[in-house]
Amino acid sequence: MRFRILGPTQVVLADGREVPVGGPRLRALLALLLLDAGRVVSAERLIDGLYGEHPPRGAANALQSQVSRLRQALLAGHDPVEFHPAGYRLAVEPDDVDAYRFERLAEAGRRALVDGDWPRASQLLREALELWRGPALADAVGPAGAPVQAARLDELRLSAIEDRVEADLALGAHGALVAELRELVVAHPLRERPRGQLMRALAALGRPAEALAEFEEARHTLAEQLGADPSAELAAIHLAVLRGEERGPAERTLPSQLTTFVGRKEELKRVGELLGERRLVTLIGPGGAGKTRLAIEAAGRVDGEIRFVELAGLADGSDVPQAVLSALGLRDAGLRAPAEAGWQTTDRLVEALAERRLLLVLDNCEHVLVDAARLAARLLSACPALRVLATSREPLGLAGEALCPLSGLTVPPLGASALDADEYAAVGLFAQRAVDVAPDFTVTPANVEMVLRICRSLDGLPLAIELAAARLRALSVAEVAARLDDRFRLLSTGNRAVSPRHRTLRAVVEWSWDLLDDAEREVARRLTVFAGGATLEAAGRVCGLPTADFVDALTGLVDKSFVEMTGGRYRMLETVRAFCAERLGEAGEADQLRRAHTAYFLEFAWTASDHLRCAEQLHWLRRLDAERDNLHAALRRATAAGDASDAAEMVAALSFYWWLRGMRGEGARLAADVLELLGTEAPPGLGEEFALCVYNASLAGSGYLPSLGTQSSVIRSLDRPPRQPFLLYLSGISTGPPSGGAEDVDELMAELRRLVGPDEWINALGAMGSGSALMWSGHWDRARAALATALDGFRSTGDRWGTMITLGALGELAAWQGDPETAGSHMDEAMGLVEALGSAVDQADMLRTRGEIRLRAGDLAGAHDDFAGALLLAQRSGAPEFVASARLGLAQVARLRGDLAGARRFCEEALTGGLTGWYVGEAARAEIILVLKEITEAEKAGAPPSADGA
Repeated sequence: MRFRILGPTQVVLADGREVPVGGPRLRALLALLLLDAGRVVSAERLIDGLYGEHPPRGAANALQSQVSRLRQALLAGHDPVEFHPAGYRLAVEPDDVDAYRFERLAEAGRRALVDGDWPRASQLLREALELWRGPALADAVGPAGAPVQAARLDELRLSAIEDRVEADLALGAHGALVAELRELVVAHPLRERPRGQLMRALAALGRPAEALAEFEEARHTLAEQLGADPSAELAAIHLAVLRGEERGPAERTLPSQLTTFVGRKEELKRVGELLGERRLVTLIGPGGAGKTRLAIEAAGRVDGEIRFVELAGLADGSDVPQAVLSALGLRDAGLRAPAEAGWQTTDRLVEALAERRLLLVLDNCEHVLVDAARLAARLLSACPALRVLATSREPLGLAGEALCPLSGLTVPPLGASALDADEYAAVGLFAQRAVDVAPDFTVTPANVEMVLRICRSLDGLPLAIELAAARLRALSVAEVAARLDDRFRLLSTGNRAVSPRHRTLRAVVEWSWDLLDDAEREVARRLTVFAGGATLEAAGRVCGLPTADFVDALTGLVDKSFVEMTGGRYRMLETVRAFCAERLGEAGEADQLRRAHTAYFLEFAWTASDHLRCAEQLHWLRRLDAERDNLHAALRRATAAGDASDAAEMVAALSFYWWLRGMRGEGARLAADVLELLGTEAPPGLGEEFALCVYNASLAGSGYLPSLGTQSSVIRSLDRPPRQPFLLYLSGISTGPPSGGAEDVDELMAELRRLVGPDEWINALGAMGSGSALMWSGHWDRARAALATALDGFRSTGDRWGTMITLGALGELAAWQGDPETAGSHMDEAMGLVEALGSAVDQADMLRTRGEIRLRAGDLAGAHDDFAGALLLAQRSGAPEFVASARLGLAQVARLRGDLAGARRFCEEALTGGLTGWYVGEAARAEIILVLKEITEAEKAGAPPSADGA
């Protein structure tokens, strides 16, 4: 199927037949999904697009209904609308959507135009423009809809028309263009490009008076509507018409490139915008980031004269003016003949450029920074029509300098789908360069994970990726990925045509290292102990230098692109970090820095843990997210070094965070590693920490683990208040509540209060435990009262997690009592809280709970979607009991739909993996076995049971 949104929304089959989609709202929904073809669109965005800022009550249910209707409208057996926990995805190829094809063709036409291939540019741009059948997104605009996206597409259409006109002008089609250009000027009187094209066409046809009249009309319109004068470009066309000159192409000395340009779309746009606004733009970034290539590509898109000056080969900064002089095609003497005594090269440059409209590209300024900056300042102050685009590993440091920082190409984040890999520039570059040396290479499902690993490990650094791809001449992708731990040896052969400092990865980094002073080198090697970057405070504490010296050195490293600063954090590219880590080892500081790093982040973890049970919960969750790599690196290093106390404490401090963020699988693996270090019994003074290691390891269904006894025995074994109160919850779901039900829970909580004193959060947790026990034993009124107490307590502390799970319990209780409205209200609030928390495990639990409520109410479609979403999230989080309960829910839906074979299959799948050896898992297993028996009875009876028994 082909999809059209450049005009009224349409779905067309390969044979040209149109698929009827339905009414205006259904077409608008399809258009909104097509704007992000192949990507998940959140339900909130779709509701906003369909209903605007004030959606009606029940908009979420209305959206589900609209999606179901859309599925039915599309071909049977080809249902591209997929449900995801975060929203909906239209699983179609972007090139099957006319808007995506238009953008691709328009960009290709623009590139052909820049390259001077006028016939190809005209052909591609005409093909792109023929896709338009009316206003973009005609079915999805208005107060709601997608007005911003529609305006963007309309702007791209205008630019494509102007590009096509430019190509046709170059091909000499002046007469055929005049009428079209007059229409464009009338429709868009403030756009200067079509006005200038019209003036050029008229002048070429021998009608200069009309061309001059167009300029006067433009000047009048701009002054009246904007209070502005015509641009320098339009004024230059006016001057050329007055002089009777043909405006031929200006001289451009950019180096031609042998390879395609990949990625950098946003950076290219930013550089273009900056060059239109500022006179000095500097691309800064580490070696190998592709600054030179971006500068060439950006300059190539600028109209007018361009001169490119390569400074990398200069041994002395005093040679910079001479290099510019040579690039301009001027001799050292000869601008004034005979040369005057004392007439300096810089003065000659000023005279040559004083009235010249020129873009000067100064490439690789870092090693001659002072002289390059001095020359740029002199020329810019004396030559008003001059612009400078510089590349350097640090800024020139001049007033008015606009910086464009450059790092690696975009790489898929951890957890990203391998199916979307080709959307990331780093993967695209690797694939293209790999084909150059291995023509049969393609990114396939079999090798995509290895390709992703290579691109991530190299931080998307273009030079490093190209060097890695070149190795496919002799190695497989898997072999290249496996050797990245020794990246400097692996990536040691490059392009012989480039300068020596760009031939190997080590040479690139050494070039930057040699530009550092001693203090900067000391800080650079010590920063390598951090994983995932560091805040200024953390870096200063761990590095251990006097504050003033440290800040000066760190600032220097940022200026020299050795360290990046984004979002208040300082980080190194992995390649730079690997190089500096070698220097740390050579200095004999590795163990000292490891211990300092562990001490800092252990203190941070405990501080954060205390704040996770109060109103600052979300703020501290974000802080922990930012430091996750550092926290886990500190834990792994402490474990590897045999520091049992530090490692066990870190597991204890992170336990609640792991749960809130749905990191059960990773937390279990880390805890299991620490258990191997601790042994089978708690070391002296580490009883609580040992128990938390056991509980965390058990959550992912690990093998044999030490026995801790009941929850009561664990609590009674404590000789001090638990530093991590979440221990109480983990012990309950791992070993089960006291056997005597709610009364024993109350007795246990009384003992705990005697140990810890009054604690609002622990009291709320106890009330929730009592309420749950009362609910399951059928004492519903007492359960509701206990849960209400828990809810008040959690709300008072500000803990969203506790509030959320209590609301889930109240929702279940209301559903059991036949009050679906109250149940829905509780679940809506709980779902809002779980979304704010960002916990995949808890989102799975809440979806499962809501699925059971919907199942009881007879809403099989809604229940199915909830159970499917819960299954996906639980699988990602390593939560076997929720995987099992989600499959059990799907089994119940299948059973009630009469699909007993499907119900049995779901139940049997639910019994596999991780459900033995701990209380919640065993409870889920028992429930599944019970449902399997009911399915067997239904199979014998020949009919499924009713929804009342669900």
